[in-house]
Amino acid sequence: MRSAVPERGLVELGRTRGGPDTLALLARDQDTRRLLLLRAVLDAADAADPAVCSTARKARLREDWALLTEADRSRPPAIRPRPPGAPDGPRPPADHPHPSRAAHPPARACLFHPLTGPWALSCLRGLDERGGPADEHRARRLRQDLAHFSALAAVAAARAGIPFTVRLTARAGVLALPSLGALHTATGADAPVDVAHRAGRLTLRRPDAPDVVVHLESGIGAWSAALAWTPVRTLPGLLPAAAPLPLDDVDPYRTAPGPGHRGLSGPAVLDDTDHKRWLQAWSGTEAALRSGGAHRVAEAVALLRCLVPLESPPGADGRDTCSATRHEAFGALLASPPQDAVALAATLVHELHHAKLAALGDLVTLHHAGPEARYFAPWKTGPRPYDALLQGVYSHLALADYFQHRALVAAPPDAVYAWSRHARYRAQVKAALPALVGSPDLTVRGRRFVDEMAAAYERMAEHPAPRSHTARAEAYVKAARALWTQRHTPALPRPKE
Repeated sequence: MRSAVPERGLVELGRTRGGPDTLALLARDQDTRRLLLLRAVLDAADAADPAVCSTARKARLREDWALLTEADRSRPPAIRPRPPGAPDGPRPPADHPHPSRAAHPPARACLFHPLTGPWALSCLRGLDERGGPADEHRARRLRQDLAHFSALAAVAAARAGIPFTVRLTARAGVLALPSLGALHTATGADAPVDVAHRAGRLTLRRPDAPDVVVHLESGIGAWSAALAWTPVRTLPGLLPAAAPLPLDDVDPYRTAPGPGHRGLSGPAVLDDTDHKRWLQAWSGTEAALRSGGAHRVAEAVALLRCLVPLESPPGADGRDTCSATRHEAFGALLASPPQDAVALAATLVHELHHAKLAALGDLVTLHHAGPEARYFAPWKTGPRPYDALLQGVYSHLALADYFQHRALVAAPPDAVYAWSRHARYRAQVKAALPALVGSPDLTVRGRRFVDEMAAAYERMAEHPAPRSHTARAEAYVKAARALWTQRHTPALPRPKE
């Protein structure tokens, strides 16, 4: 599926910018793809052999789809946030819904949650009969994946204010309700949970256990006095009018190991101390982003929908961090605990540019380069394919721009640190940019995009870093290239004639 990206939008993105219309175009296209992915899951399940997807499971999927459709057509009641210290009980409707809640109906807001993308792809992998006969592990995973659709439909219906009673399945002792939280059962096995919704209140009923009553919060999260319930944690909106941001440590689809994310640590489960650490860094992130340009705040508000906390990677004194985005989870950012607000802001800039470029690549063919790994990238020890090089240069160019803006407005010692980071990132871009610009595999629009990247790099010379920082950065890149050449040049595939 390809859509037209206006020339102005292509230029903005090439400069690591993006006006409101351009960012909205990227987000809207990714939302459309999420709906098409869901349709593909339902079609694949309907066409699957009964040995893969049983007749009863197909019937349940149709029931869930009907509930989701009803939710999509309903206008939800507004929910007043629970005041601190309020007793456990129902709350009156709010006078006005939060302005950011009106962007999508509840059903679509649920389906546009970034972590529904990995869930849908997991379903499609399980339903793909070309992989041969399913073993018990694959069959069990598919049953769990398809059962999760029932939870998605229930959350959408609850958000829409629809009364219902459904039976869901706790997976290995945990019933995850996307965007709300998770119920922990006493057993670690799969178990039925009857869920009833009335007037903003869910009643979760398990055999041989007390009922758990859960009250929906406005937009994200749900609270309960029961110890068996873990709510989805949130961070305040980046701007006063922005909705709270999920800090999701309960969704079963929040991380997925893969060859592109070998350096990631595992998913974290937060306690109150961990949450406070995130809140402390997040409280200064808007100001830290704005110091790198107001557009950095705007793109974060437009594109970031969910933060997934990771464990701190093994490192000296816990100072190492890791982060990633996933193409199938547009809007989600995976990150280990940040050192401070500036580090978190830089992570946002870095990872959101991976997301921006991936979303643009779904709309525009930028190049026809193959997957051969032959290119030098100063931030990696091994050769990179062209597409990975483009991703890396783009995110490093954005970081160079961010830290240059910050260096120009910050006072010492923050300015000194910002200049050092700017010089390092700009030197890395300088070393890799010629391979991008000189590629014969660029399309016409890809050429325009890369030329704008080159122009953005050149404009940085108007405000050069102090010579000491530049000299150290260039020496670092020179040493990295020498070592890379020694290790890899003899084994590299021959370039195209």
